[in-house]
Amino acid sequence: MSEARRLIEVDNLRVRFGADGPPVVKGISFAIRRGECLALVGESGSGKSVTARTLVGLAGDNARIEANRLRFDDRDLTGLGERDWRQIRGGRIGFVMQDALGSLDPLRTAGREIGETLRLHTPLTADQRDARVVALLDKVGVPEPAVRARQYPHQLSGGLRQRALIASAIAGDPELLLADEPTTALDATVQAHVLRLLESLRGPDRAMLVVSHDLAVVARLADRVAVMHAGVIVEQGPMRAVLHHPQHPYTRALLAAHVAVHAHNARLPAVRVRGFRENGDGRPADTAVAPFPRPDGDNGRGRPLLAARGLVKNYVGPDAVTRAAVSDVSFVLRPGQTLGIVGESGSGKTTTARLMLGLEKPDGGAVEWGDRDFHALPGKRQRDARRRIQVVFQDPLASFDPRYTVDKILFEALAVAGFKRGEKRLARARELLALVRLDPALLSRRPLELSGGQRQRVAIARALATGPEVLVCDEPVSALDVSVQAQILDLLADLKKRLDLACLFISHDLGVIYRVCDRILVMKDGRVVETGAVREVFDRPQHPYTRTLLNAIPRLETPERNLLSA
Repeated sequence: MSEARRLIEVDNLRVRFGADGPPVVKGISFAIRRGECLALVGESGSGKSVTARTLVGLAGDNARIEANRLRFDDRDLTGLGERDWRQIRGGRIGFVMQDALGSLDPLRTAGREIGETLRLHTPLTADQRDARVVALLDKVGVPEPAVRARQYPHQLSGGLRQRALIASAIAGDPELLLADEPTTALDATVQAHVLRLLESLRGPDRAMLVVSHDLAVVARLADRVAVMHAGVIVEQGPMRAVLHHPQHPYTRALLAAHVAVHAHNARLPAVRVRGFRENGDGRPADTAVAPFPRPDGDNGRGRPLLAARGLVKNYVGPDAVTRAAVSDVSFVLRPGQTLGIVGESGSGKTTTARLMLGLEKPDGGAVEWGDRDFHALPGKRQRDARRRIQVVFQDPLASFDPRYTVDKILFEALAVAGFKRGEKRLARARELLALVRLDPALLSRRPLELSGGQRQRVAIARALATGPEVLVCDEPVSALDVSVQAQILDLLADLKKRLDLACLFISHDLGVIYRVCDRILVMKDGRVVETGAVREVFDRPQHPYTRTLLNAIPRLETPERNLLSA
């Protein structure tokens, strides 16, 4: 690699937290030339995000960073103070963080957030900055950009927040763009738009570092791939060589997990490399555990459990214009069935889920529990129905009280289910952890002491505490690494079979929908445009929008045919 073209150079980078903390990055080396994209892939805890944050001066105040060489262009990065970093960060190095909601200031509108980068790194006037903000939001595919610029992060969907974050990162026209999981929260069409945008940002004088667990995204963007595991790079080389002909067992395991997540009714292989599979207690995945019984038995497989009848929900925007988030949505959910809802950000899928959970009241139509209008039920009947419909959110960390230990999280749910304090409640909490294949020793830990996969398992255990008949899963695996995704999807499939659960599964990942669902509902602009059996819709889509969604799926083409039996 010509040194004259190197924009970033890393030689023997080591990062630890605290003076005596164990190293989390253990002597990695790589370089990125101008005009090139390098992808870092690996599981949570592999050190890839710490590496990216180190390159932009955001590793943390207690980070201890050592390197033989750590240079950006002609600048040594090892001795920079915060004032120096502020001159580089945003102007010469742009950074797209994974957690858009946590990265955006909740007290500033999206427009002010992007405008701050322009104020610090460009000579534009206030009026010119306002016009540039709208143009940037339009460039990253935000609909009604002038309206969205006036909204706060909590008023935007996950996909819109992510696009606003990308707009802020590219506002200063940086030479190096660091993108940490830049498409994690995006639906297929918006993901395709963002991937095209990222491709367009590449040029002979620019470089890109992409951190991602989505191997199809990596195959689309990267020239070279570095695979990280436990703080070291285990394999590095040209994209096609690494993804088409992997040499290291860990790389093969990641590819096998990708196939398992996106193949209909596939299972994650039982044989993994050491440290790869995360059951939490070391037991094999097929350990038999007695199911958690429902309080009132089965409703009968043929009769609808939950139904939407012509649902309508409207919201008033910051411009005082009323917009329909959901318009005339109808479907039926039966015991043992998994119905997937897909669509772009803003299509109404999460609003539909909130209506079904009783968290929002429809402006028209009805949510039916059995044969009764849910919102017309008397107080006690409605509370009983709420216990039978539980939810697993996208980000369990945000849905847990960080002060609570796992036992307190589960005890709170078990109290709602009628379990009084004492040994019976503790015994049932242990049963719940066993059901989701976690070690009871985790009961004393807090959410921040758990991995992402363990937190999601605790969230599922909490949802099962009341013995529900319907489980609403709102993007339950989108924030997880592909290997952990496969494990959680296997777990949900097992629980559905054992407990005869009905599932409403919301996801932007059409591969995941294909993997887990029996039927699919395609939404656009608040309306249902197509519905049917999942394989029928995927094989023979009828609506142009459905075809657009399916065509937008990034695909990983690999000659490896035996990964699932590796």
